Amino acid sequence: MATTAQWIEGARPRTLPNAIAPVLAGTGAAAAIDGLVWWKAVLALVVSLALIVGVNFANDYSDGVRGTDDDRVGPLRLVGSELASPVAVKNAAIASLAVGAAVGLILAITTAWWLLLIGAGCLAGAWFYTGGSKPYGYSGFGELAVFVFFGLIGVLGTQFVQAERIDWVGAVLAVAVGAFSSAVLVANNLRDIPTDTVSGKTTLAVKLGDPRTRTLHLVLLAIPFLATLALLARTPFALAGLLAAPLAIRANAPVRGGRSGLELIPALRDSGLALLVWSAFTALALGFA
Repeated sequence: MATTAQWIEGARPRTLPNAIAPVLAGTGAAAAIDGLVWWKAVLALVVSLALIVGVNFANDYSDGVRGTDDDRVGPLRLVGSELASPVAVKNAAIASLAVGAAVGLILAITTAWWLLLIGAGCLAGAWFYTGGSKPYGYSGFGELAVFVFFGLIGVLGTQFVQAERIDWVGAVLAVAVGAFSSAVLVANNLRDIPTDTVSGKTTLAVKLGDPRTRTLHLVLLAIPFLATLALLARTPFALAGLLAAPLAIRANAPVRGGRSGLELIPALRDSGLALLVWSAFTALALGFA
C-alpha cells in the first residue's frame, strides 16, 4: 500500500513547471494585448496541472503493466515498484484527467465551443502517450507531443481564452516554452536510453543515439533565449528572460559533461527551473510593457 508521500512522488511534482510555465507565458501574452482575465488564468492553470498529473499517472500505469519500469533508474513509479495496484493508478489518472476536462469545459463554454475539440485532443494525447496498443511515446514522438501540448496549445490556448485572440508575441512564447519543455523530456529520455533500449521503448533519444541527443538538449535550451531577442521588438523589458540563462547553463552541464543514469537527474530539475524562471520573468516583462 503506497503512502501519501509515495502517491505524491508518483505524481512527479518535479514536472509541474511544465504545467505552470505555459499558463504564465500565455497570461503574459494576454496582458501584452490588454486581455488579461485573472479567473480564466486560474482555471487554465488548474487544467494544465490536472492534465500533467493525469498523464504522469497514466504513464505510470501503462509503463508498469508493460513491464517497462521493471528496471527503472529514475523517480519512483507506483506500479513498477508494486507499491500500488495498476487499477488504483489507472483510476488516479482518470480522476486527474476528469478534473482537467471539467474545468476545461467551463473555459470552452465561456470562450468558444471549438475549444472542446482541442481539449479532446489533449486528453487523447495524455492517454495514448504510453497507453493503447501503439503508444506514440514508444515511437519517438514524445518530444513533439510535449512541444505541441505544453508549448503551442498551452501558451496560445491560455492567451486565447483570456484575450480571445492570439498574436506573434504569443507564438514566440509558445515556441520558447515548447522548446524548454521538450528539453526536460530529452534529458529524461537520455538518462533512460539503456533501459528503454532493452524494454523496446523506442524514444527519440534511442533513435538519435547518445551524442546527438546531448546536442539536441543544448539546441532546445538555446531557442528560448533567441526568443528573448525576438521579443525585444515588443519591449526592452523582455531581456529579463536572460535571468534564466544561468539555470539553463547549469541544466546542460551534466549533459555536455557526458554524465549518465542518476547523474542526469539535475539536468531534468534545472531544465524545468529554467523553463519556470524564463516564463515568469518574461510574462512580467510583457505585463509591464
